[in-house]
Amino acid sequence: MALTIDISAGVNIQAGLGRYARSLVKAMLPYEQPQLFYNRIPGRTQLIPEFSHLTTYNVEMGYKRWRMAIWLGQIGHIPFNRYVPDTTIFHATEHLLMPLRDVKTVLTVHDLIFRLFPEHHKRLNYWFLNAAMPLFVKRADAIIAISESTKDDLVAYYGTPPEKITVVYEAAEPHFQPQPSAAIDTVKRRYHLPDDYVLVVGTIEPRKNYTRLVEALIEVRKKYPRLHLVVVGSKGWLYEPFFKRLEELDAFEWVIFPGFVPDADLPAVYAGAKLAAMPSVYEGFGLPILEAMACGTAVVCSGETASLAELGGETAAYFDPYDVEHMAAVLLDVLDQDDRRREMALSGPARAAEFSWDRAARETLAIYETLLNR
Repeated sequence: MALTIDISAGVNIQAGLGRYARSLVKAMLPYEQPQLFYNRIPGRTQLIPEFSHLTTYNVEMGYKRWRMAIWLGQIGHIPFNRYVPDTTIFHATEHLLMPLRDVKTVLTVHDLIFRLFPEHHKRLNYWFLNAAMPLFVKRADAIIAISESTKDDLVAYYGTPPEKITVVYEAAEPHFQPQPSAAIDTVKRRYHLPDDYVLVVGTIEPRKNYTRLVEALIEVRKKYPRLHLVVVGSKGWLYEPFFKRLEELDAFEWVIFPGFVPDADLPAVYAGAKLAAMPSVYEGFGLPILEAMACGTAVVCSGETASLAELGGETAAYFDPYDVEHMAAVLLDVLDQDDRRREMALSGPARAAEFSWDRAARETLAIYETLLNR
């Protein structure tokens, strides 16, 4: 099997799609040594030392130009085989499937947020994905969905045959685990974190629903005035209304933005939180839930939001992401019950351990083998 994996997201994006690409390739190395391909973006691309021994191909076109080139290539049936020579199977790990001839292709679909919530995307990004994704999904020989929810969306909105889609779950990295108190104290000093905080991890954008969480916490803080909200995540898009609302609510004193937190420090940031929250109105997966549970932190999240209940199971507590009063009530319920919160924290690592990158790698390799033997 001459396997090539597109790791463009892995070298150009830190969170989300980038974490998926890096983690999958890393977990695959004990079983397979794939070739790698990436779109090199000057000033942005960060190569991965662990993969330096692998055969690598790249192109330098810039993000927008490369996306348009691939889409037009698909429309015109123009093969891009010269960019990935000697390939028999190609895996696109983000929503961008290169047109190839006589090569089996696998496409990972993370979510259809652009289709379900077009108002939460920039106009050009929505326009591109809405036009190109149906074609990518149709042309791929096999599709990996990262949750049953994403699989259901593909069937419902694109009419994709269910047998073409395999659900392969992501997982928390092994270093996400309960932390000693000394490590927690160190990161609290390093990032100027308070003693009591609710933690959210994720890019600041509308679907993350941070504004409603802040409004709910205003009610919670009437009983717990020392409670803060810590937001670990960079600015994504359409984030201006969130900051405007913080100003209107006079919330900047207790909403903390520690800036970039490297992976090595994240477990202790999770472990130091009273609660980890994920109030999103939609998630294709929701990796911070698994990371928080792996670190022994109680999780409160949206219960009617796509994939989150798939991950949290009976370990997490759930609220309606559109109902501020219900969000506040659930947060208070967990905060008020020390025994319940402790039980949620203790059961978290076992729940998170049901998901692993080793399993994801083996299941993904099985998809490749099935395609080649078909």
